[in-house]
Amino acid sequence: MKKYWLNVLWYGGSLGLLLVALQVFKYKWVLLKNDLEGYVGAVALMFTVIGIWVGSRLLAGKTQPVAAIVTRHSPPDKALLAKHGLTPREYEVLQLMALGHSNQEIAGQLYVSLNTVKTHISSILSKLDAERRTQAVQKAKVLGLLP
Repeated sequence: MKKYWLNVLWYGGSLGLLLVALQVFKYKWVLLKNDLEGYVGAVALMFTVIGIWVGSRLLAGKTQPVAAIVTRHSPPDKALLAKHGLTPREYEVLQLMALGHSNQEIAGQLYVSLNTVKTHISSILSKLDAERRTQAVQKAKVLGLLP
């Protein structure tokens, strides 16, 4: 807990010094050169760099590599998917369901909306004649769709 407060004080102090530097910079630049666009651009660039730096510091060690999140298998042949009426996207959703991901997690990994994921899952349940997600995954394994 002590380290947390030290980080807060350090970031707060840094931002305070930055604001003082900006005020000095503003008076020297704007009053002496009268170049407002340059000042605004410099401030925007400075805050962009600081935002990227702070974001990388705050998220350091908290993210997983993509390979650790998504461990999908290569799809079975297209004939097997067509036999059961599954599209390649539905197969991706089925794989993520088998890994135990929630609808929200699936939507995030596939970059689709939550409603789209729900539609795919409903279609998968219908095509595999299942009532629940676990039952659909079990049937997919029996049919050879999932390892």
